[in-house]
Amino acid sequence: MRPVVRGLTGAVLPLTAVLALAGLRRLRAVEVTGDSMLPGLRPGDWLLVRAGARPVPGDVVVARHPERPELLIVKRAVREDGGGWWLESDNQAAAGRRDSWDFGAVPGPLVVGRVVARYWPPSRAGTVTRGALGPQAAVTPPRPAQRSEQ
Repeated sequence: MRPVVRGLTGAVLPLTAVLALAGLRRLRAVEVTGDSMLPGLRPGDWLLVRAGARPVPGDVVVARHPERPELLIVKRAVREDGGGWWLESDNQAAAGRRDSWDFGAVPGPLVVGRVVARYWPPSRAGTVTRGALGPQAAVTPPRPAQRSEQ
């Protein structure tokens, strides 16, 4: 039974630390539930979103769905459009995909913030490049520590 507890502690403690940090720095945790942002973001990925951060074209953002404001969506900010943002899915072929091609530009106040990192699963954790264009630029894995040669 100890290995199970140790395994749970190993998973829960880092998650708790991430969420505590998220609350202190105006960061929010959001889960990806659909495949409209494949290949960069997959269902089950957990993201950190800097609430209130102004996007630039190419950023991955979280916004409230303009027709269903209780629903959060993860999309790529393509361009500013009439006081709002034109948001698109990276995977236009995804079943059930909904973006600005369907509902037009999303009003600026509905854009919650900019995605800054993926923290779960740990094997795919990394930062999200600011203003990077294209789905291949969605997430940059952390660099391995370099050894100094002495």
